[in-house]
Amino acid sequence: MAFLHSVDTITLKSGETENLKSALCSAGDKSGTIQTSPTDDNQMVENADTLGSATVPKVPNCGYEGVGEVYAVGSKVNGLSPGDWVIPSPPSSGTWQTYVVKEESVWHKIDKACPMEYAATITVNPLTALRMLEDFVNLNSGDSVVQNGATSIVGQCVIQLARLRGISTINIIRDRAGSDEAREQLKALGADEVFSESQLNVKNVKSLLGNLPEPALGFNCVGGNAASLVLKYLREGGTMVTYGGMSRRPITVSTTSFIFKDLALRGFWLQSWLSMGKVKECREMIDYLLGLARDGKLKYETELVPFDEFPVALDKALGKLGRQPKQVITF
Repeated sequence: MAFLHSVDTITLKSGETENLKSALCSAGDKSGTIQTSPTDDNQMVENADTLGSATVPKVPNCGYEGVGEVYAVGSKVNGLSPGDWVIPSPPSSGTWQTYVVKEESVWHKIDKACPMEYAATITVNPLTALRMLEDFVNLNSGDSVVQNGATSIVGQCVIQLARLRGISTINIIRDRAGSDEAREQLKALGADEVFSESQLNVKNVKSLLGNLPEPALGFNCVGGNAASLVLKYLREGGTMVTYGGMSRRPITVSTTSFIFKDLALRGFWLQSWLSMGKVKECREMIDYLLGLARDGKLKYETELVPFDEFPVALDKALGKLGRQPKQVITF
């Protein structure tokens, strides 16, 4: 992957730069912060696979979200001014750049009172959590949901967004070093129950619910046994939504789960939802989530990393150095 580091900027001649700055309906974005995501990791792996072959490898068009400062605008741009903070909305590839030139319609102006690290990371994981809570089951205050992968950013957002709605959360985490600390961190965010997978190796997991109602909705981002545990918790007629597969193991569902519990299995992919022409709804939700972050009602741990420390940030994002905060790269 060393080839990535030799193309971190593109230099334009001064004349070309002036032409770009004066282009109609375009805004130049001086990037501030971006974050690493599994999508970016996969893109880099796919491009790295072409090294050594007859195919000339492409430079990965990485970066699916981020926040930047407007550097210059075209003569017909009315909604943006130099100095504004913007994010691509809906998110689009290519934020791993120092300068970006795109049409005004691509950018969404945000409140500069929001911490920059949240602005850079709000449009994928928090938005996924919000949509999954609202799109599949009509939840009311007093209901509960169950999820695996609870320490992920999506999982942490589910806990906090559910709590704001009076919805309880049952959270499943992996058995690994630091699990006790992770449990306490999730409790501090508002988690009602947190169990490691080994704690759920009992005949009747619902006996661990205490006074909590059986969940009508479950979220799965792991697969394998962790997905089976979510299914065991669901009440009759419940729904499990899968939005990831970190273990790369298949989901196994018993026949009785369908016949006697009438469980439903659904999937969610944010990019597919965004492709349905929901720009206005997307931006309204982003403003809502950023407002929560600004007011301290939505939190997750991030780490600002200079771009020249990118290799270490990537190792942390890939989990090679244990559990780490969300990596946010600064330019």
